[in-house]
Amino acid sequence: MLVVRPIRESDFPALLAMADESGIGFTSLPIDEPLLHEKISHSLQSFTHDRVHHPDNYYLMVAEDSETGEVVGTTAIEAAVGLSSPFYTYHLGKVVHASRSLNVYNIVETLTLSNDYTGVTELCTLFLKESHRHGNNGRLLSKCRFLLMAQAPQLFHRLVIAEMRGVSDLQGRSPFWKWLEEHFFSVDFPTADYLTGVGRKEFIAELMPKHPIYVNLLSAEAQAVIGQVHEKTVPALKLLEREGFSNRGYVDIFDAGPTIECSLENIRSIRESQQLSVVIGDVIGGEEKLISNCRINHFRACVAKVNINKNRSEVTLSSDTAKVLKVSDGDAIRLVALR
Repeated sequence: MLVVRPIRESDFPALLAMADESGIGFTSLPIDEPLLHEKISHSLQSFTHDRVHHPDNYYLMVAEDSETGEVVGTTAIEAAVGLSSPFYTYHLGKVVHASRSLNVYNIVETLTLSNDYTGVTELCTLFLKESHRHGNNGRLLSKCRFLLMAQAPQLFHRLVIAEMRGVSDLQGRSPFWKWLEEHFFSVDFPTADYLTGVGRKEFIAELMPKHPIYVNLLSAEAQAVIGQVHEKTVPALKLLEREGFSNRGYVDIFDAGPTIECSLENIRSIRESQQLSVVIGDVIGGEEKLISNCRINHFRACVAKVNINKNRSEVTLSSDTAKVLKVSDGDAIRLVALR
């Protein structure tokens, strides 16, 4: 069974290995040892703030195999983006060029650099090792964040976003960035992606075009990938869309992958989650649910079969599930349907 829990200092080697395996384009998990240590320390501190919103909080969690102890995935929430360093996106808009006398009417798409998402909450750093990409493991890693947010909504902004990885090839080349590189940056995509991941974003303000970009002036290859996701990101995008997330026209400034959003109260798993009292016993048949305990600083989440007694607001867990979640008889847990 996989259990999601807050990261520990001892998880550093596993985090570094996953940063290496995640590859180019996974901006929030760069291969930078001091920065990864800093992320762990930042998360440890953030998990102690379980009652009051701190804008710079960063909740980094890992998925651990409860039988082997192997760490096989990561998932995170950034409470508020863009406060300590700028958070850039492109917004896809339209301008009209028209002349009544010439009977000409042209609608042209534009990309405008923005900081519109400054201060909102971001879902980030979702990664699962290839060996464990089966069953409900991906859903657990993605959706457990919603149970944490449902338990303590005061810790987060009312608007939640997720940047989806855009199109790039095996060598990390992005068709969208290739055009920007040729005309403005003279820095390849892996370098730009790494610099952003380690927080060195000043080059964006220095070199990014100061005026809106006319989309029809981009190469055909660059135009084709605007708002598209990497092939390995398609399942994650579909999962979040089913939760209520949608694209309002914002895309990443490097690979043009979509940034999707949903208000916190409208996220399905938050809205439909329920808090029940634990009874430890034999689970007969049962329904498979996404479950978490109700403690922020000792958060645990897993997928398991349970028996629900709606009349008594109780849920029966097996002793193994209770052990993984670190709950006892009478404790509260939060659960929601997987699909």
